[in-house]
Amino acid sequence: MADYKDYYATLGVSKSSSDDEIKSAYRKLAKKYHPDKNKSDKAAPDKFKDINEAYEVLSDPEKKQLYDTYGSSGGIPQGAYGGGAAADMGGMSDFFQQFFGGAGGMGGRGGGNFGPSGINLEELFGNAQGGVRRPAQQVTGEISIPLRDAFVGTVRAVQINGKRLEVSIPAGTRSGQKLRLAGQAPGGGDVILTLTLERDSIFTLEGDDVRVSVELPIPVAVLGGKQRVPTLSGNVDLTIPPGSSSGKTLRLKGQGWPGKTGRGDQLVRLEIGVPKSLSPEELELYQKLEALRGVKA
Repeated sequence: MADYKDYYATLGVSKSSSDDEIKSAYRKLAKKYHPDKNKSDKAAPDKFKDINEAYEVLSDPEKKQLYDTYGSSGGIPQGAYGGGAAADMGGMSDFFQQFFGGAGGMGGRGGGNFGPSGINLEELFGNAQGGVRRPAQQVTGEISIPLRDAFVGTVRAVQINGKRLEVSIPAGTRSGQKLRLAGQAPGGGDVILTLTLERDSIFTLEGDDVRVSVELPIPVAVLGGKQRVPTLSGNVDLTIPPGSSSGKTLRLKGQGWPGKTGRGDQLVRLEIGVPKSLSPEELELYQKLEALRGVKA
């Protein structure tokens, strides 16, 4: 059985270290022990390989979980690792090869000085003469939130490459807008999330305007008056003109969605509410009203 390798000790991190802390430790050590920068140090190549191997495992959520679970036993139970076998695991330790049984590896990638997950270390860290360059990988996805949360702004949690991230949704965000999480993708690339607003049971967004329907009592529709109306900022009183009919739309200035020049308007569609049941007194009054209308006719 191959000797156990403590990958956490190799990178100088703990099991509780975050992904960013592990990545930072790897970058510092890989720069320090890169063979091109340590040609006089005969131990540097082996140290460099150990660093790469440790990061190969600890930067991969699946490998890391298996290592944390079975590392001290020296091998994974057959079938526990679902990854495919690499064509070549040249440069990997006996412990790694015995533990992962051919999964992963850094060989078989052609020319170049490759490290964990196929990252070209010359591009990542530069060579002795060149500057630092970093290959970035972009990740895209979608995130949906309730319309009312988008109006006031909110925070949502997402999982990116096994890492939990808090995403701030600015107030007034709309469907189709893209949110950029800089440096949160593998390799230090960006995560691009496209936002979708969920359908609301009351409000409908149309450009900068918000539409809503309100049921109006018959007396208010006939005589006019005040009617409480919901808006995204809370209930307000809307003035109803006398003789309003179903389908009439009234406008509440400045109660719509945030736009480039301020908030839009809220468009209120009136729906006359016919009572489903009447008390004897109400029924008598409606009969008298109908009789009066007959006299006028």
